[in-house]
Amino acid sequence: MSAEGGPAPVRAYIGLGSNLGDSIATLTAALADLAATPGILACQVSPWYRSAPVDAAGPDFINAAAALDTTLSPLELLDVLQAIELRHGRLRPYRHAPRTLDLDLLMHGDARLDTQRLTLPHPRMHERAFVLLPLRDLAPQLSLAQGNLDDLIAKRGDQAIDRLG
Repeated sequence: MSAEGGPAPVRAYIGLGSNLGDSIATLTAALADLAATPGILACQVSPWYRSAPVDAAGPDFINAAAALDTTLSPLELLDVLQAIELRHGRLRPYRHAPRTLDLDLLMHGDARLDTQRLTLPHPRMHERAFVLLPLRDLAPQLSLAQGNLDDLIAKRGDQAIDRLG
């Protein structure tokens, strides 16, 4: 509990991506939506990255990660993320379809969940350079169950990704 009697804030990490439309404008607007959400107390964002789609065809993605301090539960935060995706035109016509906005809850404090709706930590983040590099920008000391970020990134050398700017 916090000093005010509500839940203590936890650090959550979000993966952001877009490969349709004006991706940077969409991602910037989504970050503003997140920062304005009650229960989100702070929001930091990594630099932008351009990456080729993994396990899919389509245009390159613009990716980033965000670190949030939040009092929202994992499922409450998931609801917020999905509502923001819908507001920005997210459609799900088929698995791995190109998208205007993709917001993935990667970690929520030390939460461990494995439900039909949400698995935490995100089960494939350690396999994706477009998640690992932005995460390292925000939290270089972060370790995942599969190893530290530097070692995991070194294993993803086959994935094309470039930092923008």
